[in-house]
Amino acid sequence: MFALRLAALVAATLATGLIAGVFYAYAISVMPALNRTGDRTMIDVMQKINVVIINPWFMIGFLGTVGFTVVAAALHLGKDHRTTLIWLGVALVLNVIAFAVTSGLNVPLNDQLAAAGDPAQIGDLVKVRADFESAWVRWNIIRAIIHTLAFLVLCGALFVVGIQHGRTQASGSAGAQQVSQDRPAAQFGAPTAGQPHQAPIMAQQFAFRPATAQYGSPATGGRYLG
Repeated sequence: MFALRLAALVAATLATGLIAGVFYAYAISVMPALNRTGDRTMIDVMQKINVVIINPWFMIGFLGTVGFTVVAAALHLGKDHRTTLIWLGVALVLNVIAFAVTSGLNVPLNDQLAAAGDPAQIGDLVKVRADFESAWVRWNIIRAIIHTLAFLVLCGALFVVGIQHGRTQASGSAGAQQVSQDRPAAQFGAPTAGQPHQAPIMAQQFAFRPATAQYGSPATGGRYLG
């Protein structure tokens, strides 16, 4: 069960980190570069990017930011994982907010740009670009920041899981060692109240008897009584 919980948490962390990286790359390289191009080029490139980015690799990560985090949180329900669950809850809220920004703000802008049609046929390129670029860049920066925060929180959850698992392992090892140390004392220790003293095992096996029983007492003249 621990392996399954850890796998779900790693998947959520990886998906969130990858998507945060994609939006970060847009913010620091793609959009600043397109900002230096002409209106037609900018519109044409963004229309093409918005088409090719809808692929399984992106969608697994994008949907996984919420989906994998939900699975990880579900697997950590219970009082034994309460601390980890708090971290996962915070990460889930952040990922849901970032997901909503993309779905509710960036995607409609992408659809609006696609509806403008072929850049070669657009009459007012300046207006189409103005209606799209500044708003899209702003929301992209916001979602990149939120996903990055969620990624950091998930890293914190991984750290907490590692600490808790280490403590559990240490407690289990200490308990096993204590049991192994207690067993000899229980088997060979001093007799408890109400129990007669037993001779050592070797003495019982070889039927050693006290010297007075073997050679007699002075009262019997030292005759062997064994």
